[in-house]
Amino acid sequence: MKIQKAVITAAARNERLYPAATTVQKSMLPVIDMDGINKPIIQIIAEEALQSGVEEICIVCAAGDEERYLESFQTLYNTSLKLYEQRTWAASQAQSIKNILDRLTFVVQSEPLGYGHAVYQTKDFVKNEPFLLLHGDYLSISSNYQKRCSRQIIDLAIEEECSVAAVNPTIEHQISKYGTLTGRNFKTYNGVYQIEKIIEKPSISQAELELKTAGLRAGYYLCFFGMYVFQPIIFDLLAEEIDKNHNGNILLTPVHQKLTQNEKYLALEIQGKRYDTSKKLGLMQAQFALGLSGQMRDEMLTTLLQTLADYRKE
Repeated sequence: MKIQKAVITAAARNERLYPAATTVQKSMLPVIDMDGINKPIIQIIAEEALQSGVEEICIVCAAGDEERYLESFQTLYNTSLKLYEQRTWAASQAQSIKNILDRLTFVVQSEPLGYGHAVYQTKDFVKNEPFLLLHGDYLSISSNYQKRCSRQIIDLAIEEECSVAAVNPTIEHQISKYGTLTGRNFKTYNGVYQIEKIIEKPSISQAELELKTAGLRAGYYLCFFGMYVFQPIIFDLLAEEIDKNHNGNILLTPVHQKLTQNEKYLALEIQGKRYDTSKKLGLMQAQFALGLSGQMRDEMLTTLLQTLADYRKE
C-alpha cells in the first residue's frame, strides 16, 4: 500500500482572524518556518506532505479562492527568482513553490456545508486510493527528529493497511474543544489504539463515563490531532451521511464512528505538537514554536527575553 495523495482542507472562513482573512485567505498568512524562511501557512503544510512521501496534493477551497491561491504562489515564485536571484534561500524557496505547483489540484466547496462535506468533494481526486488528510489551519512540529508528524501516521497506515488517526493525550478541561475517543491497546505497539468510541466535544462527566483509555494519566483523554490517513471507504460513509443529513452541516465525527464499525481504524499518539493558527493568538503561538524549534532558536529566545524585559520596564 502507498499513500501518494494528500488533501488539505482550506475552504472555511474565520471571523476570529477578521479583518485580515477577508482580504487574504487565512492559510496564506505568513509565518517564519523552521528553516528561517517566511512562508504562507499552507506552503508549510504542503511541504510537510511532500517530505512525507506524498506525490499529489489537493486543496479544498471556497469559490473564487483557486485563482487567488495560484496568483499568490506564482507571485512568490516570480519574486524569489527575479528580486533575490543571488540568494540561496530564494532559490530554495522558488524550487519548493514550483514543486508544490507541479503537484497541485484544487476542488471547490461551493457552500459551507461542514468539514465532512469538504472532504467528500475530493472523491474524484482520490480515485479509490488511501490518502492523507490535513487541516489548512494546523501547523505541526514533530518531536521525532527522524519523522514529520504526517510521516508517522503514514508509516503505521502502510504497515497495518488501514485508516489511522493522529491523536494527542489532552487534559480534561480542554476536551470540550475536540473530538475525543477511546480504544484498546493494539498489538505490542506503544501509543497505538484500536478505536472503539468517539464523541465530538464531550463534557468532562461524559468523558469520565465513556471515554477513559487504559494507560493514560488520570484526567487525560485521547483527542484528534487533525491529521489522518483514510482508506477510500470513507467516501461511501460520507455519502451515506450526506444522504440522510438535511440540516446542511456534514460532520466528520459520525463517519469516524461508522468507520470503526466497518473496518480496522487505529489511533496513533503523535510525537509532536499541533498549533491552530485560526485562533486569536494561534498564529503568534505557532510562530514562537516554529522559531524555537528551528534555525532561529537563539534569535527567537533573545527577542522574547528582550520583549519581556521591555514590558517589565513600563
